Amino acid sequence: MLEKNIETFIGCDAEYEDASIVLFGAPFDSTTSYRPGTRFGPKAIRGESYGLETYSPYLDMDLTDYSVFDSGDIELSMGSSEIALNQISERTATILEDGKIPFMIGGEHLVTFGAFREVFKKYPDIHIIHFDAHTDLRDEYLGVKLSHAAVIRRCWDLVGDGHIHQFGIRSGDRPEFVWSKEGHTDMHKFTFDGLKETVESLKDTPVYFTIDLDVLDPSIFPGTGTPEAGGVGFMDLLKAIDTVCSSCNVVACDVNELCPTYDQSGVSTAVACKVVREFILSLNKK
Repeated sequence: MLEKNIETFIGCDAEYEDASIVLFGAPFDSTTSYRPGTRFGPKAIRGESYGLETYSPYLDMDLTDYSVFDSGDIELSMGSSEIALNQISERTATILEDGKIPFMIGGEHLVTFGAFREVFKKYPDIHIIHFDAHTDLRDEYLGVKLSHAAVIRRCWDLVGDGHIHQFGIRSGDRPEFVWSKEGHTDMHKFTFDGLKETVESLKDTPVYFTIDLDVLDPSIFPGTGTPEAGGVGFMDLLKAIDTVCSSCNVVACDVNELCPTYDQSGVSTAVACKVVREFILSLNKK
């Protein structure tokens, strides 16, 4: 059983035994290829969350009506990606074994692989829904296979073709787009077009839902390590999250890539907080 964290995301202070969703932070950015600092994301999101209300006027739902437990940040090894990923896998396994949904807050996007490989053990028919500006499909980056630029490729190593659905993608090397187009992933560039049809096709299939916040346009969300112009809007993202969570059997999920030091206004952190709140509430609709 996990112990309650001292500082929790607003409204997420239920007892562990009662919770259906368990939050945990993965403050890791050791493979960041451009602007580091996402390790500070989980703590910033918790602290800033108290500037929010627990009530969502978008969904007419309130966090206080549901049982969500925040287990705090994992103390991750910064010197070894493999050790850090193992630590994330261990936390994920504990939550899954207790019949709860792991909800991870990163950190750089590589942390997804640590959680996903544990989810894959329990749900070998799992599908991934991936919102991001970047393909993350390189086989390696500067000789490193465990990189945030290769995280979805590492997940593909486990699930293979036909199980990864990508939306909002607008950046990557040409070979990544070619590789996807060969049938390895189901990529929807620039927008969420095709999302409704995708979730309808998955029905009750278990889904791992991963969101890189740089899917948002940098005019809305500049506080990220690799901002990319041409992103989606905030309301478009909320609608897409609700579409996935309302229709799919989401068994694990994450939100990644807030880098609060690159937005001194605090707006990006405030946006991330609201995304997490709406994500949690959308999961509870199902």
